[in-house]
This record gives sequence, C-alpha cells and structure tokens, in this order.
Amino acid sequence: MADKIKVALQGEKGAYSHIASLNIFPNAEINFCATFEETFKLAKENSEYCIVVPIENSLAGRVADIHYLLPKYKLQIHSEHFQKVSHNLIGIKGSSIKDIKTVRSHAQAIGQCQKIISQYKLRPIISADTAGSAKFISQKKDKTDSALASDLAAQIYGLEILKKNVEDEVGNVTRFLIMGNEKKHPELKNKKYITSCMFRVKSIPAALYKALGGFATNGVNLCRLESFAVKNTFQQANFYVDIEGHIEALPVQKALEELGFHTQKLDILGVYEADKFRDKK
Repeated sequence: MADKIKVALQGEKGAYSHIASLNIFPNAEINFCATFEETFKLAKENSEYCIVVPIENSLAGRVADIHYLLPKYKLQIHSEHFQKVSHNLIGIKGSSIKDIKTVRSHAQAIGQCQKIISQYKLRPIISADTAGSAKFISQKKDKTDSALASDLAAQIYGLEILKKNVEDEVGNVTRFLIMGNEKKHPELKNKKYITSCMFRVKSIPAALYKALGGFATNGVNLCRLESFAVKNTFQQANFYVDIEGHIEALPVQKALEELGFHTQKLDILGVYEADKFRDKK
C-alpha cells in the first residue's frame, strides 16, 4: 500500500485551500499551518510534503506574501489548480439573518460580499481567514455574530448556512499552486504547458522592454507578469512571469535565453501542464 500524500496548507479546516487540496488529493494527509511561511518552510525541510497555496484571485488579484516566499524558499511548482470560491453567510444553529449584527471573515471575503453586508446593515470584522471566522463563531455561540465562509466550514463546525453564494460577483476563482522541494519537469508532448519563472532587472530605462523582447520575436505568449520590490531597495524590481509553453520547446528556449541575457537573476520556478480551466472562454 502506497504512503499517503502529505500536504501542507495555510488556514483552518474548511478553508478554501482545504477544499482545493481535497479536490486535488482526495486521500491526502493534511497539515494545517498558521502562516504561508510555515507551509513553505515545512516543504523545504521535508521533501515528503507538497504545499497547496493560493497565488491569485480573479476578483482580488494576487495573494499577499506568496511572491516574496517564492524566491526565499525556491520550491518548484509541480502543477496548478483553479478553485471556484463561493461565500456563504453562516451563523450558529438556530440563528436567522434578522438576528445577526456582525459578520467576520478574511478581508478579501468581506470585500467580495459588500452587497449583503449593506443590505442587512452588518458590521464587518476583519479576521485572519474565512474558516477561522467560522470556527470562532462556533465557539462563541452568539446569535448576533456570523461569518463568511465555505459550506465545508459550516459542516465542519456545526453551523447553519443562512444564505448561500453571497458574493457580489459570480465566477470568483482562485488559482492555487502545488509546490514541493523536488525538481520535476514533465516530458514535452502535444499538450499545453506553463513555464513559471522569476527574474530581476535594474531600474533603468528600457530594462524590462529589452528583457521581454525575446518573447515577442519568438511568438511566445505571457499569461501573467507581475512586479514587486526587491527587499530594502527602490533601485531594482523582481518580476514573476507565467509563460505559455514548455521550457524544452524551441521558441520558449530562445525567449528565455534572451531574457537571461538582459537580467541580473533568472530562476525557473517550474514547468507543468496547464490546467484545463484555462481552456474556458
């Protein structure tokens, strides 16, 4: 009998990272960590673990901290997963919407559910995460308090869903990365791939233009490009980029060669099959 896959994620049971992990690895042994850094550290020190971490959301944009942990721990991206996010207004058993006065959740969830908060004149309380908010109200047992969280969180903590799918906009999706210490690239076949990397340029005129020129001349598409400051300086910037294509494909190879020529630092974070979600229009 094969050993169970070990997964580390940030958050409490019932978090959206927990739901994503169950969809990716249904029978995994899951370690719940207090912070994102704790998950990266665990996987770096123990190759038995992979981590499932959110990197971007279709409504809220990038997830704070992840881009700074990528170069620090140098874990490899093994795959990606797109998880639909549906928020629910949750209260303790026996409560109703007319009872509640406050609602607590992660800042992003609060921001994504402004219509229902305004409709019922609820006082929002920012918390560390969605599932942690559900756990808190289950322990507090106050009919006037509620949480925005997943249906799994409501089930785990014995709570009542007062109203389902309360997000302001439908189609809320979070992209997760599955990462580990092991470096493994899939064999190049007739499939869609993503190559992810980070690079650093000097803050001088045309630095980024020159660095990215190879992608244009070789017909390689970039599906994500983000910048963030190098620690303690405004003179340089790090860039995170997702490239459509496999690192062994000739156009990608040529584009990366040119990128490397114009950058001070270039790290390949992973090569992996593109999730089928990308095929949806």
